[in-house]
Amino acid sequence: MTYQPGERVALEHTTDLYTLLRPGDQGTVRRYLPDQRILEVHWDSGSRLSMCLDAGDRVRRIGQAAPDAAWLQVLDALRAAGVAAGRSAAQWWAQDVLGGRARGDVRSTARRVLAGLDDGDPAVLDALPRAGRYCLAADQARYAEAAPQGAPAWQALIAHRMDETRWAWCDGFDHAASDEVARQCRITLSPSGDDRDVSHLRPEAVRLGGPGVFAGDWAWTPNADGEMRIPVGFVGTLVDTWNGWAVFTCTREVAQAIVAEQQQARNRYRAHLAAQGINGERQDRLLDESMARMRFDGDVIAVDESLVYGDPDAVERLAPDSDGRYTVMGRAWTWTAVHPYDCDRIAGDIPDPPGQPTPEPSPQSRNDPPDP
Repeated sequence: MTYQPGERVALEHTTDLYTLLRPGDQGTVRRYLPDQRILEVHWDSGSRLSMCLDAGDRVRRIGQAAPDAAWLQVLDALRAAGVAAGRSAAQWWAQDVLGGRARGDVRSTARRVLAGLDDGDPAVLDALPRAGRYCLAADQARYAEAAPQGAPAWQALIAHRMDETRWAWCDGFDHAASDEVARQCRITLSPSGDDRDVSHLRPEAVRLGGPGVFAGDWAWTPNADGEMRIPVGFVGTLVDTWNGWAVFTCTREVAQAIVAEQQQARNRYRAHLAAQGINGERQDRLLDESMARMRFDGDVIAVDESLVYGDPDAVERLAPDSDGRYTVMGRAWTWTAVHPYDCDRIAGDIPDPPGQPTPEPSPQSRNDPPDP
């Protein structure tokens, strides 16, 4: 048996020896916790005693008039006001924790908060914006601000309806705040700056024939803050594995990005050699012995690793397949699937989870909080 908020119940028996409630007293269900078999009730007498159904407390449902459509509209308005307030509070929270006023590694914080939301970790949840459910002094002001035209005056409400307005507003606030906190964390972690959930592309979820984000195992680089990051990841389809490494195909756009990133890596290594006082022909030789030359020759990628291997025949020409897709250095380079959140930038279109449409962009970003 389950119970829904708003249902009317009457007390049959309670094991609480000190309550003033008596069999037959009536109340309104506020919340039912099925895992614990606890029924939270607002009793008409003013008591807030919860029923521990597994401990012997018993209630029965009682007849209830058909829902008051006008009153439901009032509760909907209070809930919508709570949603707006919760979203706004979460955006200001993000400014302090993830945005311009934050200190430390905000990506690590965002990962921790997302994990805490998924796991229901009290240490995380208690630090997020939450409605003051027991701040009764705010009830009348919230009602006056949010109740629609034609709603009954606050002074005309009976006690349990006053309570209903509080829980509608607070429920709206808490749900919206949690959703917005998660969205702001995803924005912080996203290499494309949007709020899409990309957990379906985490490395352990990538399967043969499915999409993923890939980078070389050599790609991890410390950024200005000393954090190990991947400058660019590449969207592709996993088609095989080779000695534990990934073999993937990609579009021409992504293949061009791989070639461009190889050139950037060569430029970084050239600068490193120059900083050590190595220049001229020796610099060119050391560079070519360490990293392949890559370029597009029409639709074909020319890869020259002759000096890397000391073999003049170590030159490959990688042509697209019949679908126009490239396998760039598959079974030759140690590619691996990586988490999109570990990349500063991603080349290629990140696919949405199966069956989910691309969400509309938010009209308001974390860096543009609402007016207080």
